[in-house]
Amino acid sequence: MSGATAPVTPSASETPTPGHVSARKSQARANTVAWIVAALAMLGAAGCDGLGGQASPTATVTVASQAATTVPTPAAEATTAATATQAMAVTAVTEATEATAPNTPASTATSGAAAGTTFTNPVLRNDFPDPFVLEEGGVYYAYATNAQGKNVQVTSSTDLVKWKLSIEAMPATGPWARLGGSLVWAPEVIKIGEKYVLYYTARDKASDKQCVGVAVADKPQGRFQDPNDGPLVCQADEGGTIDAAPFRDGDKLYLYYKNDGNCCNKLTYLYAQEMAPDGLSLIGEPKQLVHNDKGWEGRVVEAPTMWKHEDKYYLFFSANNYAGVEYAVGYANCETPLGPCEDAPENPILASRMDQKPLVIGPGHQTIIEDDDGETWLVYHAWEVTSAGLRGSSRFMWIDRLTFEGGKPVVQGPTTDPQPVP
Repeated sequence: MSGATAPVTPSASETPTPGHVSARKSQARANTVAWIVAALAMLGAAGCDGLGGQASPTATVTVASQAATTVPTPAAEATTAATATQAMAVTAVTEATEATAPNTPASTATSGAAAGTTFTNPVLRNDFPDPFVLEEGGVYYAYATNAQGKNVQVTSSTDLVKWKLSIEAMPATGPWARLGGSLVWAPEVIKIGEKYVLYYTARDKASDKQCVGVAVADKPQGRFQDPNDGPLVCQADEGGTIDAAPFRDGDKLYLYYKNDGNCCNKLTYLYAQEMAPDGLSLIGEPKQLVHNDKGWEGRVVEAPTMWKHEDKYYLFFSANNYAGVEYAVGYANCETPLGPCEDAPENPILASRMDQKPLVIGPGHQTIIEDDDGETWLVYHAWEVTSAGLRGSSRFMWIDRLTFEGGKPVVQGPTTDPQPVP
């Protein structure tokens, strides 16, 4: 709400106009949100983990060491009173934001520059890690890992370039998930029938591992609810499960995910498994598709995205240290949605750019969307770069064209100069 114009107070002889009333209401909402944010800050200072953003490595690091993306052990849950107060505050912030966000246009503070027929990356200059995009009714909905005080961020656009302020899509995780600790990651959504089904990662109370849950809503922007007592997938003996991605092929649904082995010095695999028609349960046994056995992949493969083009199956994924310049995107050719799959020899197909300015650091955790004109876009995050040339603490959302040349996907990026708009 920063930058809002202060309301004009009429004199005693003046009659308030509709504009005055609207301004007063806007200022009241702003004051409410400011009070709530202050309350949340006090709760955090008192030891309450909150529902805030995923902890990022220090902002002064330019090249992170080759390290596993170890998930920190979460602190003990807040007291019942603190949790209740926090939940009330989060709900109030969400309601206040929802009341204004739909009518709040994107600005250069949140979106990449767009001038008529061109745009410039990044298209969203807020902390928006692990983006996923769903198109519904001519509107694009983008979802992201916890940040900015939200479990699941969701924003919307009609052109993939100008985005509204994000709101909360899932105010509460399932009963199985531990509260707080910035551990709600990588949400992805698919429409099944008249419902919207969201897959997300959170910390399982029983195993103390990151696991995948499923939630449902009537609208793409939420609010999503997970009533389940346990996660949908939890490979506790393999380090846990993260980065779930749904895929529809004809009348069948599949879920792709990764075992979180890098938390525990284990190999990481990308898995595929068939789902029930409602998307709320799994069928059969999971199939291993690829694992980190190539030099560029380092200790991690993650973020699977299955895409079908001209009857061929392409499994896109990200690999290596998410916090550094090593992070990159590659793909594998698959014979069926359940494999077998073989890594492409030309990998990676999207990587950091360190030989010219502006620098591009750690592009990855991709998703793919086709626009109304049939063009295919790779949506991904890359790290903020400060004016001093250092890697910042936020991950911004980027988009670049994805073409297929001779049966091979080619990313036309990362771009930092003006590009034709979608």
